[in-house]
Amino acid sequence: MTLRIVIAQINLMVGDIEGNRHRIQATAKQARDTLGADLVVFPELTLTGYPPEDLLLRPELIERVERAILALRDSVRGIGMVIGFPQRQDGRLYNAAGLIQNGTIQAVYHKICLPNYSVFDEKRYFSPGVAPCVIEYQGIRLGLTICEDIWEPEPARLTALAGAEVLLNLNASPFHAGKEQTRETLVAQRARDHHLAILYVNLVGGQDELVFDGGSFAMDACGVLRSRCPTFTEDLALVTVSRVEGEIVLTGDTPAAHRPILESVYTALVWGVRDYVTKNGFSGVVLGLSGGIDSALTLAIAVDALDADAVETVAMPSRYTAAISNEDAEAEAKALGVAFQVIPIEPAFQAFLALLGAPGGVTEENLQARCRGMILMARSNQSGRMVLTTGNKSEMAVGYATLYGDMAGGFAPLKDVPKTLVYDLASYRNGLTPVIPRRVIERPPSAELRPDQRDQDSLPPYEILDPILRLYIEEDRSQAEIIAAGFEPATVVRVTRLVDRNEYKRRQSPPGVRITQRAFGRDRRYPITSGF
Repeated sequence: MTLRIVIAQINLMVGDIEGNRHRIQATAKQARDTLGADLVVFPELTLTGYPPEDLLLRPELIERVERAILALRDSVRGIGMVIGFPQRQDGRLYNAAGLIQNGTIQAVYHKICLPNYSVFDEKRYFSPGVAPCVIEYQGIRLGLTICEDIWEPEPARLTALAGAEVLLNLNASPFHAGKEQTRETLVAQRARDHHLAILYVNLVGGQDELVFDGGSFAMDACGVLRSRCPTFTEDLALVTVSRVEGEIVLTGDTPAAHRPILESVYTALVWGVRDYVTKNGFSGVVLGLSGGIDSALTLAIAVDALDADAVETVAMPSRYTAAISNEDAEAEAKALGVAFQVIPIEPAFQAFLALLGAPGGVTEENLQARCRGMILMARSNQSGRMVLTTGNKSEMAVGYATLYGDMAGGFAPLKDVPKTLVYDLASYRNGLTPVIPRRVIERPPSAELRPDQRDQDSLPPYEILDPILRLYIEEDRSQAEIIAAGFEPATVVRVTRLVDRNEYKRRQSPPGVRITQRAFGRDRRYPITSGF
């Protein structure tokens, strides 16, 4: 007895019900006709994409989903499909998975465990399911679960008790560094605990701040990996399920290798930029090249995401810009083959100084950043290309950025990338092809907004700052706990106060790719006005 199941690791578009339906149909037919599959399994909320957020509150969305399900029932025969969709039933909305076969819906499961932490808000929209779902398909008893259900022990236990032999788990599990191994370790434990073979099907692609890395896999009942899709690529993986002497046996292609961490993070940034720009209909991007490491890395990511002809760069030197910064900016543009122009900001800066009476200090520094922001936004208006900002997580954390200046733009690729990781990623990218001049990596970082300025004039060294930020932002450690970890008390107090004080800036910053377990934005939501 054999069942041929295809894992459909695909990239979907939130809200594009018709487009997603066509993707499902085409993928199902390919699985049937090319791979000889009996069943194809898709990611969580296949029809709406994930996360649909408050689109779920619109009755029209549910009506479109219902029409799409009817169209799928009528258009695909000769193969079963397990798809995810929101289902309204008895006045409640459920995160559902359904098995469609030959014009009928054979079974529907409602997600039991609704995540309401980190980037997830499912209790805002969905009611929890209460019962397992097991159906016999070509002699194999299949159970359905959805994403968070596998992270909690009860749904798998209930499904096994209901007689399942193979658990199909539909996912929209977003990326952060190291998560791929965490998933597989957890699922292997569930498989062993309940003697269940598990097919874990994950979404791939970017959606606003989130990037879904795929990495779908099949695990046998002993927790042994039998198949793994590559991360950050669409893939159809055939897994054969057989019963041999009463035991379920899985066979599949040789599992794809895990990517090293730096490669995974860099690829996530590339996918995040590509899908944000293209799914939102922009023709390309424009960014400012300063000759510094942040803009150099952002440029490399943009070109790898979109190709050189879709990327425009502008150097905007001021009276404080070093000659080597101008040289390095031009070298970066030349190495990656992108359009490059130089627009000095001195005339605009002088005009503002005349208007304001040479105010001096931080006001003059911010004026320079805002002159640059206006130039880039004007180029965006002229070209139809979106502005990429180049600030990193360390700067966003402590407010070392200018509202309506270097924070002005549509997307922030490095928003969740600490400065120390920026250096590591730049070295990684240069290991592929040398596109960032060595001295850009080796020079002390500077905003170049006043004579002889260095970041360390205003901030602790990044090798000290970044670990403090990680403990405070990503791990919610207190000042006392961070000091106890060995950091100088005055530095800890200063850094944590800067983080708290600059929430208002971060609230106005563009979205950026999430690559850590705690990113700014939907992942970390703090009040602006607070006496805590």
